[in-house]
Amino acid sequence: MTRAVEAPPMRLTFLGTGSAMPTGERFQTGLLVEDGTDRLLVDCGSGVVHALQRTSAGYEGVDTVLLTHHHLDHVSDLMVLLKARWLAGETTLTVAGPDGTRALLDGLLEVHEYMQERIDLTVREVEAGEFSLAGFEIAATETRHSMPCLAYRFTPGADSHDGPDSGDPAPPPSVVFSGDTEAFAELIEFADGAAVLVHDCSFPDEVDVSNHPTPSSLGRALAGADADVGRVYLTHLYPHTEGRHEEMLDSIAERYDGDVRFADDGLSIDVS
Repeated sequence: MTRAVEAPPMRLTFLGTGSAMPTGERFQTGLLVEDGTDRLLVDCGSGVVHALQRTSAGYEGVDTVLLTHHHLDHVSDLMVLLKARWLAGETTLTVAGPDGTRALLDGLLEVHEYMQERIDLTVREVEAGEFSLAGFEIAATETRHSMPCLAYRFTPGADSHDGPDSGDPAPPPSVVFSGDTEAFAELIEFADGAAVLVHDCSFPDEVDVSNHPTPSSLGRALAGADADVGRVYLTHLYPHTEGRHEEMLDSIAERYDGDVRFADDGLSIDVS
């Protein structure tokens, strides 16, 4: 009988869990997804390159960025990353994202003209559907935000979990990141079967907000969706949420009885 070989777990590190309003405690949005030697940086807001350098990968070890959308708090460290890699002698960078990503990079390089031709830059535009990037199989779906934005589902590529002695292993785990969005059932159903769902929860309940969820709206979406998701991590946290975590979790728990936690900068978890 052939024994299944257990692949190393996928790893998720929260580089930045804050928002467009700095708190002094949280960097803006950034996630590092790793599976063995495959690494992908998801969003690149202010402070994310500094946080990336605190990881074992460092900015020299990450050559691919995937953007959910183009708001400043998700892209403001792109040129910081590009220049840091150039200074470190790294010659390539791939930036992927929704429609308009090429225009975004063209505009940034027009402003920072001296960085043109310094690095071999590849820009790729993606849309809702499935694609491969940096060793990961990725599915994308549109969110509900004030500009076009994509949520992503990340699964390790087949090569990283196949082998001559692999036997009949279980399907690899997946991680879903909501990007910026209101909470709605179809997005939760996009995460059906995922081991981890990282979801925007920007404000406490008394804030009247569109384009982002509150705990009550997120709890209703989680409970109303026809989906089975693993642990939920809350991110994209505005200063309004500081000191309010317990009551926000209680609000979600009134509607949804799953495992929900707040993410913090530097939190790193194995996804298996």
